Amino acid sequence: MFVDLRSDTVTRPSAAMRAAMANAEVGDDVYGDDPTVNALQAEAVRLSGKQAALFLPSGTQANLVALLSHCQRGEEYIVGQQAHNYKYEAGGAAVLGSIQPQPIEADADGTLPLAAVAAAIKPDDIHFARTRLLSLENTISGKVLPLAYLKQAWEFSRQRQLALHIDGARIFNAAVALNVPLQEIVQYCDTFTLCLSKGLGAPVGSLLCGSSEFIQRAIRWRKMTGGGLRQAGILAAAGLYALENNVERLREDHNNATWLEQQLRDIGLEIVEPGAQTNVLYLRQPAEQAAKLGPWMRERGVLLSSGPLTRLITHIDVSRQDLQQVVNLWREFLQQQR
Repeated sequence: MFVDLRSDTVTRPSAAMRAAMANAEVGDDVYGDDPTVNALQAEAVRLSGKQAALFLPSGTQANLVALLSHCQRGEEYIVGQQAHNYKYEAGGAAVLGSIQPQPIEADADGTLPLAAVAAAIKPDDIHFARTRLLSLENTISGKVLPLAYLKQAWEFSRQRQLALHIDGARIFNAAVALNVPLQEIVQYCDTFTLCLSKGLGAPVGSLLCGSSEFIQRAIRWRKMTGGGLRQAGILAAAGLYALENNVERLREDHNNATWLEQQLRDIGLEIVEPGAQTNVLYLRQPAEQAAKLGPWMRERGVLLSSGPLTRLITHIDVSRQDLQQVVNLWREFLQQQR
């Protein structure tokens, strides 16, 4: 078994989660009568304080459905240059929805400067796409958006008559890092997504949450984009187990990432600031060294996305003992390079 630090998407369901899946009561979710899917969606409503929630197969589809539900053809959303739903989702909003992204540079802390957002909003003129939506990401590259900023962005969006969406793939990591309930974060958005198949440990699935009216539109778009599943309760059971059992334990992943950061600093590696705020850590290394490191580690049972900028992510399947092994191997590798 490899120690896999490439992502928290590589987690495997535990025995207890598999048992919950095997014993799940199911129905046809396209008809709305899968009791386990309904229970999962109800739990997301309870945790978030939103009116409604929708279970989707993936985070990419959840973000796409959100954008399609917020924006019409020829309209635009303002988003960060490094945001997942702009850069890493194959241009889905533009290709499938004819929705124009307007990317802007984020500040070092991951926030989108509101002055830059204001400058990007298009005037009401036939030459321009209509600006309808501000899309934030929390966490982004492991950085937690401050609550004060989210409140400012929310008030800004009300003043500018924009909807506000949060790509919250790792939003529970943000909640745990801030020591606040989920509802305290998502009160400052109209809609948000959360991923069940990253640090929460489920094998598949994401949730989209918002108003009842919004989710009704989203159900249609989910069907149109191929996300209407039938006996989906088998999958939803894993997500429900994750929400009930695996949220608070994210703190262990954060602590492991902080520990790993210090260990790697101590052996001379360059950590990208601000370091590990959650379960994500970046470091810089020479390109030639990075090219050797990945295969060398793999031969010894460790998987890394090794490059000049290397991302390491801790998760439920990586223990402190595993990380100590990684540090020992990294030290050995560096000694061989001298």
